Amino acid sequence: MLHPTAIIHPSAKLGANVAVGPYAIVEEGVEIGAGSQLAAHSILRRGSILGKSVIVDSFAVVGGDPQDLKFDQKILSGVRIGDNTVLREGVTIHRSTKAGGYTIVGANCLLMGNSHVGHDCVVGDKVVMANCALLAGHIEVGDGCFLSGGTVFHQFMRIGEGVMVSGNARLGLDIPPFTLAAERNELHGLNLVGLRRRGYDAATIAEIKLLYKTVFADGSPRANALKAAPLAKTEPGKKFLAFFVGGKRGFLRPSLNLTTESTENTE
Repeated sequence: MLHPTAIIHPSAKLGANVAVGPYAIVEEGVEIGAGSQLAAHSILRRGSILGKSVIVDSFAVVGGDPQDLKFDQKILSGVRIGDNTVLREGVTIHRSTKAGGYTIVGANCLLMGNSHVGHDCVVGDKVVMANCALLAGHIEVGDGCFLSGGTVFHQFMRIGEGVMVSGNARLGLDIPPFTLAAERNELHGLNLVGLRRRGYDAATIAEIKLLYKTVFADGSPRANALKAAPLAKTEPGKKFLAFFVGGKRGFLRPSLNLTTESTENTE
């Protein structure tokens, strides 16, 4: 299962049935979970920890140094990848800028070709990043998001659970959970198809619609979310409102009206 041309540091820990392809590089202290596969020319830098059944395709680099001019290469940090996640060709994931810290990608994710996760990001479970989707540093991505091809995201922003982002979008503000984002910081209503696919019933979806309209009425979304707390009876509704309490940046807002319907049959 280990190709003779692969370079594997003696201190690396490999679980059962790990496959390492030709010319792959596994550096000092790397941990690879059982059943994981490294394709030819893939690279795992020091401090990388892979869960079980992770697939790393050719020319992907996990654990590279942050693209931060102030970063001290002597800092020991790393990357954690959850079980069953797939990293396709040319994916890059940079390690944390913090001593002992980790850039994190959750379980059951798919990072398509040439997508990038910057230093100190935290990516949830079941996230799909299409080709050339790019996350700058310190970004939080909620579970079940779909980031379409060519999308770019500013550092320190948050992407809520269940968000769908249209291709080639440029985002620099926090994106509320269960919504659709596109173009330059445009909010296009709720991701209703995604809500239904998650099994939310009609009453729960109706509650989220009401909360969306309430939060984006006149005034501050943060203040409106606090006032709307009594309206949230379901866990998804409470998650939606809780998102507006945190964060360092502003929020995407509806550009034209308060419609909650989506004309896109996508998730």
